[in-house]
Amino acid sequence: MFKELNNLKSENIISKNDLMRILHGLAKTISVHDLMLATAMLREDGKYVQANYREEYFEIYIKYFIMRVKDVRQDKKDYNEEIDNEEDFSEAIELLENQFHDKSLYKRENDKFPIIYAIICLYTTFILNEPIHPIGTPFPGSLKVTYENGTYLCPVKDKQSENPHAVCKFCIAEQSELW
Repeated sequence: MFKELNNLKSENIISKNDLMRILHGLAKTISVHDLMLATAMLREDGKYVQANYREEYFEIYIKYFIMRVKDVRQDKKDYNEEIDNEEDFSEAIELLENQFHDKSLYKRENDKFPIIYAIICLYTTFILNEPIHPIGTPFPGSLKVTYENGTYLCPVKDKQSENPHAVCKFCIAEQSELW
């Protein structure tokens, strides 16, 4: 999986169409069963989410995150442009590859969640130019990802800057004002 992505990041000009070709190929390897297992995993992890926004959490993550694999498969648009930030793209590939190989993060045999996660993060950020967490994603304290004056805002981006596993580093959202 990462051989093609690493080859792409070494190009002088990184085409969105080239990235989409790779993401289409990866998305084809994800079965309905894989999506069901990923959904079950999110539900299991979600049991630790505060009860007052657990259902909203499930809806956002399952509908807009897991099911985005279907969007990738069906996306036939011509993205005749370059990826805006090659440095962020390279860092994203490196981070996602490190996560992919970190067995402490993914404990199940033949777990496709790391592939789903990589597809969604790359598609959302570098193809759609949207934040990884969709607008409305809830966070503790009744905070949410928002879109204001042409800018995506996230209430937790800065808090994740030291987290070695956080994809926030390359997410296009900016830190929102908390108060």
